[in-house]
Amino acid sequence: MKKMEYTEFGKTQLRVSRMCLGTWGIGGAGWDSYSDESRMDAIKAAVDCGINFIDTAPAYNGGRAEQYIGEVVHKLGVRKEVILATKCGNEFINGKYVRCGSADKIMRECEESLRNLKTDYIDVYLVHWPDPNVPMEETMDALNTLKKQGKILHIGVSNFTKEQMEEAEKYCAIEVYQPQYSMVDRKWEQLIRWACAQEMGVMTYGTLGGGILTGKYRELKEYGVDDNRNRFYPYFKEPLFSKVMLLLRTMDQISEERNVPLSQIALNWTLQRPFISSCIIGAQSRDKIEENCKVFESKLSDDEMQLLEQALKKTII
Repeated sequence: MKKMEYTEFGKTQLRVSRMCLGTWGIGGAGWDSYSDESRMDAIKAAVDCGINFIDTAPAYNGGRAEQYIGEVVHKLGVRKEVILATKCGNEFINGKYVRCGSADKIMRECEESLRNLKTDYIDVYLVHWPDPNVPMEETMDALNTLKKQGKILHIGVSNFTKEQMEEAEKYCAIEVYQPQYSMVDRKWEQLIRWACAQEMGVMTYGTLGGGILTGKYRELKEYGVDDNRNRFYPYFKEPLFSKVMLLLRTMDQISEERNVPLSQIALNWTLQRPFISSCIIGAQSRDKIEENCKVFESKLSDDEMQLLEQALKKTII
């Protein structure tokens, strides 16, 4: 297996792996069920494969994902080698996500995250979602306070529009941007390019479209009301489902020629975008982590990228 690739993370002076371990699924709520042992072994596998960047949030099953990470990182003794990104401003309460951007909430959330992660500092602290009921100044001032206290090192935002980012920057230096981005979701591409031009580190989530770009889901089916494939990703319903199935035909062709899984094609496509620092990939088992990390063994050719672009124009874009 080719070694992990690393890059400078915007102006943060952090050097991060180009693949970041996502832990929404590892948290467990709204995703397929895996054992605690499998989830923690997935985190260990990521470290073993050279991933030094882990993304999480207290909203991922009420802090459960953070606890898994804290347990593994502490047990391995690799806190100084691992860059931890977690979030504030979004809680998971009684199966629902609730925005909470007040200063008091953020200060309490940070303390809880520090305990869960078994650390005394957080490398990258992101506002998970903007809270329309709280002034932006209050939210960002709380992050400034935490940074002055040394509890967080770098400040970023997730799921913000350009207008919201510009508003936030009136009160706080934004160093990191985390949007959703994949072959099947490019609505934030212009904003991502802008953030990159501002020398922000860009870490994207949803790289595999909630799993639909793995080719695992070929038949339309109903998911439970609390399943994230039902409430967060639109590709598992019509009209997008049929369009993605057409795209998969082109991906199947490349997959067969290269003898690689579809997930690697989707990963390569994102990693080869010059404005992406690191892409977040979620997995709940060691074998999936190791499979995903094989993406660095080869790159898509210009012809293959063009073939995919043509397929996207016919189906998704």
